[in-house]
This record gives sequence, C-alpha cells and structure tokens, in this order.
Amino acid sequence: MILSLNVLFWLLGILLVVIGGLIVGDRAHPKRFFAGGFWIVYGLIFLVGDRLPADVVGVLVVAMALVAGFGGVVGARPRLRSDDERRASAQRLGNQLFLPALTIPFVTVIGTLLTPHLVFGGIALIDPKNATLVSFGVGCVVALVLACRLTRDTLGQAVKEARRLVDSLSWAVVLPQMLGMLGLVFADAGVGKAVAHLTTSYIDLDYRFVAVVVYCAGMALFTIIMGNGFAAFPVMTGGVGVPVLIGVFHGNPAPMVAIGMFSGYCGTLLTPMAANYNIVPAALLELPDKYGVIRAQVPTALVLLVINIFLLNTLMYI
Repeated sequence: MILSLNVLFWLLGILLVVIGGLIVGDRAHPKRFFAGGFWIVYGLIFLVGDRLPADVVGVLVVAMALVAGFGGVVGARPRLRSDDERRASAQRLGNQLFLPALTIPFVTVIGTLLTPHLVFGGIALIDPKNATLVSFGVGCVVALVLACRLTRDTLGQAVKEARRLVDSLSWAVVLPQMLGMLGLVFADAGVGKAVAHLTTSYIDLDYRFVAVVVYCAGMALFTIIMGNGFAAFPVMTGGVGVPVLIGVFHGNPAPMVAIGMFSGYCGTLLTPMAANYNIVPAALLELPDKYGVIRAQVPTALVLLVINIFLLNTLMYI
C-alpha cells in the first residue's frame, strides 16, 4: 500500500506548520505568536500525533482550545492584489477558474472506482479501507497543480493564499474535527444509553412512526446543539436507532443510517455551532446580519426534516 491517509495527514501537517510559521513571522499580525502557535501545534498533531501518548495530544488540544477561547486566533489584514490586477486575471481565465474545483470530485470518483484494480505485485496503490478519502486528497493535490498552471502562479503563492484563507476562517477550521470527536466521547461516556432511557421513559415508542420522529428530530436537535451531524449520529443511533428502530421494529439499518445522517444535516442548517457553514460565509461575504445564512436556510431545513421522517418510515420497512 503506497497511498494511505497518513500520507495526506503528513501533507496537511506540513502545510499547517508552514502557515503557522508565516503567521509567526508576520510582524504586522496583532497576535502572531498565539495564532501562529495554534496552527503549528495543530500541524504537529497531524504529523506526529500517532506517535505521541494520548495524554500529550489531549493536553495540546486543550491548549489549542484555550488559545482560541481567549481570542488568540485572529487574522491579519489580508494583502490582496489590486482590483485591476484581479479583474484582469479573472477576465483572462474566465470559466477556466472552475476547472480546479471540478477536478477534485472528478478525481475522487475515478480514484474510488479504480482502487480495486490499482494493485501491482500484490501491493495496493491506494488504501482500500479509505479509498474515497485518499482519492479526495489526491484530487486536491491534482487541483492545486492545475490551479498553479492555469494562474501561472507558484506553490509559494498557493501557500500564501492558504494562509489568508486560514486567517479568515480562524479557529472554525478545526471545529468539524473537534465536534466529530465529541460524538465519540459522548458515545463512550454512555450518553446514548441516557438518551434511550429518557426517550423510553417519557415518550411512548410503541408506535413505529413516533419512534421514527424521535430519531430524526433527535438527530437534528443534537446536531443543532453540537454543530455536527457526526457528533449527533452515535448518540441518537445508539440511543434510539439500534435498540428501537432495528431491535424492536426490525428495520433495515442501511436507510436508517443514511436518512438519519441527512436529518442531522437539517440541524446543521439551523445552528451557529456549525460555524464553518453558517457563520464564516456571512463573515467572508460581509453580510450585515451574521445569522442571515441561517435565517435563509430555516424553511429548507424544516421541509427536508419532515420529508426525511416520512421517507425513513417508508423505506426502512420495505
């Protein structure tokens, strides 16, 4: 096996360490040591986290949370090219600008489909257990090369743009990973069992449709609280999905997990905790209402949640 997730983690770790170094070296940055240190520590976790004791990694994560919580991760004033230069570049490239973005899903799909066939001398070129994620990473690298070729810019300029984007997004870049891990912590702590006890004690789950409503609505609600469907999934699936929908009503687990996650994503549209989806775009677009994205998404989220409930109640028992 040549390409695994570890290779992508190393590339990401190197990029984060370089970005942190650029921030530390930027004397105009208002909090360069805190912000730069934050990204350097994050990069080191990707580079050597699997070789460090779990307690040490935990301490580093807590340190990152403290730096972010006390306002240490702030951005500097971006250094942009002039409007004339950017306009001229946009006119020269035209719709070619979309090619790097479209390259990522294209390479991801092709790589995922070809993974079983990319075996040479008994050695797999791509890790079959993580074929989609590895292919996605390869797609990002290919897109980067294509973007540099189209724009006639260098890898160094790409790193500078990555630093500018990280500065703009701030600590919200880390939030999905943190919240995803929170779901596993909740599952290990027995939150799913507590949810099962509360729901069975106060809600009559003898009716299948009621159990489906509780599962889908609970996925959306926990996602609103925790900001991530991956964090809500082990809690609701362990508390209601497996013991009730599958154990009692003998439902098909495949549509349950798929539609359950989709119900969680309905909650993603409704919460500021999903900062990278709902708060960061408002900040980047300089919207007057920082919750404007959420307000626009409320009707879609509620309609989709109702549709998911009826779909799950039907498809899980076909």
